[in-house]
Amino acid sequence: MRVVVDLNRCQGYAQCCYVAPDDFALRGHEILFYDPAPAAARRGTIERAVQACPVRAISLQAAPDDGEAP
Repeated sequence: MRVVVDLNRCQGYAQCCYVAPDDFALRGHEILFYDPAPAAARRGTIERAVQACPVRAISLQAAPDDGEAP
């Protein structure tokens, strides 16, 4: 699984940080830190963060090695 954040679309509402604080962190005013290739066990939490984003800046993509269709 690969996490993709469109930083041009992200407005810093930090809803992802509230839903998945172990996976997303906002530093300073608008600097979002996240792991673009988290462990598969984190998928449920990250999917909730994707849904929580009010501007839909976060998406999940299948990684070549995870056996999922893109």
